[in-house]
Amino acid sequence: MQGLVTVFGGSGFLGRYAVRALAKDGWRIRVAMRRPHLAPELRVMGDVGQIELVQANVRHPESVARALEGAEAAVNLVGILFETGRQRFSVLQSEAAKAVAEAATAAGAGRFVQISAIGADATSASVYASTKAEGEAAVRAAFPAATILRPSIVFGEEDDFFNRFGGMAAMSPALPLIGGGKTRFQPVYAGDVGAAIARALTSQEAAGKTYELGGPGVYSFRALMELVLKETHHKRALVPVPFPIAEVMGAVAQLIAFTPYTPPITRDQVELLKSDNVASGPGLAELKITPTVLESILPTYLWKYRQGGQFAELEAANASPA
Repeated sequence: MQGLVTVFGGSGFLGRYAVRALAKDGWRIRVAMRRPHLAPELRVMGDVGQIELVQANVRHPESVARALEGAEAAVNLVGILFETGRQRFSVLQSEAAKAVAEAATAAGAGRFVQISAIGADATSASVYASTKAEGEAAVRAAFPAATILRPSIVFGEEDDFFNRFGGMAAMSPALPLIGGGKTRFQPVYAGDVGAAIARALTSQEAAGKTYELGGPGVYSFRALMELVLKETHHKRALVPVPFPIAEVMGAVAQLIAFTPYTPPITRDQVELLKSDNVASGPGLAELKITPTVLESILPTYLWKYRQGGQFAELEAANASPA
């Protein structure tokens, strides 16, 4: 069995795949989170006693230090897609990355993996992208041998992107094509990102490097919306929305961030859509991981947005004349 790895942000969508991959790789795992009592299902992703849940808050350095005691490695997945209340990009994607990396160095951890994003750029007009870049720089300064992983849009059963538009397809007469739907993406499977995290912790070649993670296909925003409609069995209009109009829509939708509901899109996300989200340089291939095809995974969870759900095709076949 490997040594002890502390995972920050392990209770989130991507974190669950990371914990599963690390457990499969034989690590003892300490998942550090604000509310460990809300994620008991993480314990059964490994053998008995292999996964430990502890309380930690990246805003409190002493709790971060405690979570890293005795750890040989650390993984930081902490991040948000939009701001709400005290959940700010600068705090969770810049300051938290710095705090975790410094604490990992102080604890004597030998390996560190930081999850960033394609498009991370300190000069970006997107606060999400600029704070991701600030987090990368802080990690490099505190832990030079850290491996930085930059995934494109991550897909999987609990993802935010395809589930969001799948829900819209089920309820709305149209889907928006922000900026005309020309922005290109290279969606990567959450399971492959989890495997990349595990591989980065044991690969000597990965130390100090940055990898951009994308799947085997590059799609326009329009093509992705067409895939959503195909898998949800809905016929909806695809309506081009120019960026200036989308920015206004995003600014209005951002007000939802102060309620319990998730905004359909924010102004910052519109800014991100102005640039392609495609991997370049070293990626999954260099980590010896074969990327999973998007079309093989989408049907396994977008069925819930079909009329008739999982058995829609069976019902349709039974209703056909003999």
